[in-house]
Amino acid sequence: MPPPADIVKVAIEWPDAFPKLMEIDQKKPLSAIIKEVCEGWSLGSHEHFALQLADGTRYYITEKNRNDIKNGSILRLTTSPSLSASQLHERIQSSSMDAKLEALKDLASASRDITFAQEFINLDGISLLTQMVESGTERYQKLQKIMKPCFGDLLSFTLTAFVELMDHGIVSWDTFSVAFIKKIASYVNKSAMDAAVLQRSLAILESMVLNSQDLYQKVAQEITIGQLIPHLQCTDQDIQTYTVAVINALFLKAPEEKRQEMAHILAQKQLRSIILSNIIRSNQPINDEMAHQLYVLQVLTFNLLEDRMMTKMDPQDQAQRDIIFELRRIAFDVECDSNNSGSIEKRKSMYTRDYKKLGFINHVNPAVDFTQIPPGMLALDNMLYFAKHHQDAYIRMVLENSSREDKHECPFGRSSIELTKMLCEILRVGELPSENCHDFHPMFFTHDRSFEEFFCICIQLLNKTWKEMRATSEDFNKVMQVVREQIMRTLTHKPNSLDQFKSRLQNMSYTEILKIRQSERMNQEDFQSRPIVELREKIQPEIMELIKQQRLNRLCEGTCFKKTNNRRKPDKYWYCRLSPNHKVLHYGDLEESPQGEVPFDSLQDKLPVVEMKAVVTGKDCPHMKEKGALKQSKEWLELAFSVLYESDEYLNFMAPDKHEYCVWTDGLNALLGKEMTSEYTKADMDTLLSMEMKLRLLDLENIQIPEAPPPIPKEPSNYDFVYDCN
Repeated sequence: MPPPADIVKVAIEWPDAFPKLMEIDQKKPLSAIIKEVCEGWSLGSHEHFALQLADGTRYYITEKNRNDIKNGSILRLTTSPSLSASQLHERIQSSSMDAKLEALKDLASASRDITFAQEFINLDGISLLTQMVESGTERYQKLQKIMKPCFGDLLSFTLTAFVELMDHGIVSWDTFSVAFIKKIASYVNKSAMDAAVLQRSLAILESMVLNSQDLYQKVAQEITIGQLIPHLQCTDQDIQTYTVAVINALFLKAPEEKRQEMAHILAQKQLRSIILSNIIRSNQPINDEMAHQLYVLQVLTFNLLEDRMMTKMDPQDQAQRDIIFELRRIAFDVECDSNNSGSIEKRKSMYTRDYKKLGFINHVNPAVDFTQIPPGMLALDNMLYFAKHHQDAYIRMVLENSSREDKHECPFGRSSIELTKMLCEILRVGELPSENCHDFHPMFFTHDRSFEEFFCICIQLLNKTWKEMRATSEDFNKVMQVVREQIMRTLTHKPNSLDQFKSRLQNMSYTEILKIRQSERMNQEDFQSRPIVELREKIQPEIMELIKQQRLNRLCEGTCFKKTNNRRKPDKYWYCRLSPNHKVLHYGDLEESPQGEVPFDSLQDKLPVVEMKAVVTGKDCPHMKEKGALKQSKEWLELAFSVLYESDEYLNFMAPDKHEYCVWTDGLNALLGKEMTSEYTKADMDTLLSMEMKLRLLDLENIQIPEAPPPIPKEPSNYDFVYDCN
């Protein structure tokens, strides 16, 4: 007979004693269990003791997390969080350097536990650490020359403890003094500083900037881009990562009017080329966190274009109109002089003719073409850049198209406007960076005007594709679709330079796109005749049932989910899987990510399917409404879902990726008898249905299927006939 669900069998350790095997009753108060353990070892004052997990985490067991204890867990009896916090609070103030160093080392380790952190913070421990940083370190700097390693460790452990305590979100960042900020900034500004101290200092500055607008102002006064640049030129990728993170934080929190100024400073300091040579093209492989920070920097840089993208052109603004005159002058080598000989009507006719050749929609007043937002004035900026920096290509394109028949010319003006809008959509200009995306493109770090160069390459591609398609003005949207596909398919290869991007595009011709499309169409052919449609409708329920069974089978295999997404802390995992009879969800915490399936007996918690009431996703999830959840990116919201069950309880999930999200939401909805609506269900339905249709129609290859069934023949004039089977 299995033991009751509330009884957990564990081993408990105590220094210099044999471990005890115990059965813990989860219904009993934790204090009563601790008292019983203490009495077993004849220890008094049981209120000064607590239980901890004996694994590497060393987390305290509390009433809130006691259900995390599993059968076979190893616990250790230790001093209570309050007593431990009190002792460490006293030890870190010791006059002995060795004792202080050992105490700070213990504090840095213990502060990872939120229970201990709360007790230490209640003793005003954060203030004590900041005072030690502000004033206490001066006393030790005198000893730095003779005790440099000790000094570095002392400060490193102090800052590590501070970072760990602040990461719990118990104390507001707004409470810190200018003196503390100056001290942390001084560690970053020094040319020679212990690597661990520098790394922690950069992490603190990043958190300050991101969590408080007031602190951003103070940090921005103490730290300059010029002081951060040398840290990018070191060989320690962790320091490089935190340095880029601080630059990103300063960029992100800067007021709108200061971002362009900051971008100008970054260009002056050659940040792009330093990142390219010391990080992207270094011998070290780029880790995920660095890739994320480079992606964030890429997004923030392109977001500087948003202002121009959303600015309409004023048709009455002479300075803006002069840009259009300049495009005309470069293309046709004419002087835009209002005193030219000839009547006003003749000049107007000449302008209209030239603007038509330039491909504007409004030939009389092309400024009207740039009143659409997006892309607004950004399109005109790109056109002028192309005309000035790639003048030969620009003139050749305009003159080549103006010599064609009207219906076959590729309109440069209209194409540039639509292409700029498309590129902004592809690069998501104006959107905030995602929390866990690593999708940066090395080629955008190879040029100071990467977006404009990107446009110049793509506008020439558009003109080339137009000729390959032998397009007319009616085919404009079709050409734009092909160009978008060419660009997107090339970007997936992550070219290392703009030249490599251009070279790959040359191979991605219209003919190649047709071959790719034909290949995909053969795999996803969709017959539209009525008999085929009727057959599809007949097969569809069978395929849907097959998809449902696949989803439920995947739920039976189970999935490992993460509990936290804090990048500075080790991930916590939990596992959930459906019982083979589809009646119970089994789940429980894990110490590390499993290599395969987790057996049911390792998952202590259960949720009967009959108690499930609904599945909610995104912003409707309870854990997306909690404190701090509003900071989550759109991508996190797209991976969140929760199961609501009886008594208004809920089980919260954060899927590792979009595929697992779709599998689980589909499977849970299937258990509730609801429709499976995910995009993966639609894709699976299309693929399986197409394959089944092809199999069933295999014998009818090269036979034309009629739209209507054949007519029923007339009845015979008489029935005086016999069919002889022999």
